[in-house]
Amino acid sequence: MKLVVISGRSGSGKTTALHVLEDIGYYCVDNLPVTLLRDLIVELSSRKSPQINEVAIGIDARNSVTQLEMLPNVLRDLSAEGIDSEVIYLDAMDSVLVKRFSETRRRHPISNDTNTLNEAIERERDMLHPVASSASLIINTSKLNLHELRDLIKKRVGAGNEGMALLFQSFGFKNGVPGDADLVFDVRCLPNPHWIPNLRSQTGRDPDVQTFLQGHEQVQEMLDDISAFLVAWLPRFVANNRSYMTIAIGCTGGQHRSVYITEKLTEQFKPDFPNVQARHREL
Repeated sequence: MKLVVISGRSGSGKTTALHVLEDIGYYCVDNLPVTLLRDLIVELSSRKSPQINEVAIGIDARNSVTQLEMLPNVLRDLSAEGIDSEVIYLDAMDSVLVKRFSETRRRHPISNDTNTLNEAIERERDMLHPVASSASLIINTSKLNLHELRDLIKKRVGAGNEGMALLFQSFGFKNGVPGDADLVFDVRCLPNPHWIPNLRSQTGRDPDVQTFLQGHEQVQEMLDDISAFLVAWLPRFVANNRSYMTIAIGCTGGQHRSVYITEKLTEQFKPDFPNVQARHREL
């Protein structure tokens, strides 16, 4: 049986993630007490018809701190019993969470008459620390819209037997490194089309920018070196039962060099990794 625990701070997109997994065939239960997790898995495992092979559980700060601290041990015990489990933790910047709650006018689950929304959000982070520490994947949803989050969950968690899912993501260092990146490559040392007036408003997807970058030998050298590293090491991650990996490529603004390299890598690895996609965070 495959068990996916979806957790994270309120407003980060946990409900959306569970709905996506339900749509692709997972048996989903939201807001389950940690103390009931093992009993639920035992019950579902004993069912012969219909057989349930994939389960997703939502666990959040409505559990007590004591229960949340129990989760890593519960998952470890289930793993020893043959249950393939992982924790997907969703989060966002405090300012984004405040804005989301303000826009929807929803009450924060652990807020009350004695604390503010900001205080509840900060307290929730502390409560969920044991869960976040055991996560195999942390997704920062601050800059993701609803459709992007759905697509990301479906591609990365729902990969199933299609092999390891690869996400090549371009970004700009001036806006911070993506929080869900497994590998980060810095291409700021490459010639920058930004300083060419007629290329400044274009991106790494445009033919003029691509022609400019292809005209510099070091760009191809960088691409070859990154490719060689991935060719050598991705099979090791696959052998270690990794089902997804985010490879982030960063330049200064995330418009030209990182976009070009990301597009080229996606094109190169698509034949060997059918479940591969490119995402350009700054575009």
